[in-house]
Amino acid sequence: MPKNRAQIEYQEKDRNDLEFIRPLWQKLNQHHRAVSKYYKDSRTATTFDMRKKQLLEKSCQGALLIDLARDSNTEEYIGYCVTSINPEKQGEIESLFIEKDYRGMGIGDNLMARALAWLKTTSVQKTILGVAEGNESVFPFYRRYNFYPRVTILWQKTDSEPKEHL
Repeated sequence: MPKNRAQIEYQEKDRNDLEFIRPLWQKLNQHHRAVSKYYKDSRTATTFDMRKKQLLEKSCQGALLIDLARDSNTEEYIGYCVTSINPEKQGEIESLFIEKDYRGMGIGDNLMARALAWLKTTSVQKTILGVAEGNESVFPFYRRYNFYPRVTILWQKTDSEPKEHL
């Protein structure tokens, strides 16, 4: 079905519904592997079950919101945004992904607006998000929501890690 005929609906979920994002998160992880210059292997080593465990642990101490975008014509989930609040009242856009064929339709904007609106209803002190190395092309999207790089953290690769593109 042409994307311009897609009918997108949004669903709000909680920590018990993380499995809905598994196939989309796996595509995001594949994307990160494709664009990474230095950490392809760590992306391969990271599984959804590992990420799910991290998010569940974080949500036990704070709060977690999962927003899903679904094409009601195909009944397929085509995007998601996971947002968290930690005990120190810091909000974080944990993960955002839209299927390639659905990009440019405003779905990412809708998911960001929903996440930020949820955070606004809480008493968060600040909101952050991380962008994986190699995925800097998303900076213009996040700038629209007043997210700017503040610090760049460099990791020293160990001898056991391949020296890809060094």
